[in-house]
Amino acid sequence: MSGGYDDRDGKIWLDGQLVEWRGAQVHILTHALHYASSVFEGERCYGGKIFKGVEHSERLRRSAELLDFEIPYSVEEIEAAKYAVLEANGWSDAYVRALAWRGAGPDMGVASLRNPVRLAVAAWEWGSYYGDAKMKGAKLDIAKWKRPSPETAPSQAKAAGLYMICTMSKHAAEAKGCSDALMFDYRGYVAEATGANMFFVKDGEVHTPLADCFLNGITRQTVIAMLKDKGVTVHERHIMPEELEGFEQCWLTGTAAEVTPVGQIGDYNFEVGALTRDVAESYEKLVRA
Repeated sequence: MSGGYDDRDGKIWLDGQLVEWRGAQVHILTHALHYASSVFEGERCYGGKIFKGVEHSERLRRSAELLDFEIPYSVEEIEAAKYAVLEANGWSDAYVRALAWRGAGPDMGVASLRNPVRLAVAAWEWGSYYGDAKMKGAKLDIAKWKRPSPETAPSQAKAAGLYMICTMSKHAAEAKGCSDALMFDYRGYVAEATGANMFFVKDGEVHTPLADCFLNGITRQTVIAMLKDKGVTVHERHIMPEELEGFEQCWLTGTAAEVTPVGQIGDYNFEVGALTRDVAESYEKLVRA
């Protein structure tokens, strides 16, 4: 598939029906465009099966509730929409994006209780999120923006508005020749990358930032369970920036990122070691099982 994301052949599921890709439009006065009242999920389909699709649909509905709106479709209906999109486009391996938002309606201010809640599901064929970094190890910048306190934003919602500082941080990183950026949280602890969770290895044990002010990713949870099944000790804890120097390996996790090794963060270097490769290979086998 080529061309801009607004100019492609194919079908998108929109508010209960499949429509032509180019016809999946919203009005300029859509509330979400002005006030970020939208939530989304990113999922991958492997061999015709969406990995942990139900968990993603459940989280989509929870995210909406955290933003004070209710999606007018059940988990089962959202799942059916995803597979309808995949079938309509003839894909068995694809990235799936479900998006819910407050649309255009009687309200066009901060409050929007009278506006309809809309839902769309799109999909496209998408390879490795970080390109050849899956083999060599990604290079990360250190972002100037920090993940906010859960008292200032619904950090456990996969909400579009929370990604604004991620976009700016990733742009700054790419301008420096990096693939992504490490973000600290509002207290100065190591948090996550702009769209992926982080893991570190030291002396055979794994350390990952405690997800108390950023999204506890479904891939993150999957990898933690996988490591524990392998008998690897996993520490979910607050990690100080100065600890980066002592870690031997590092990797990112996320639906788009899958398991991607990290070779460098700022001035700190990491090896793409045996445990990192083992986790990446085990995850690949799991999602295609």
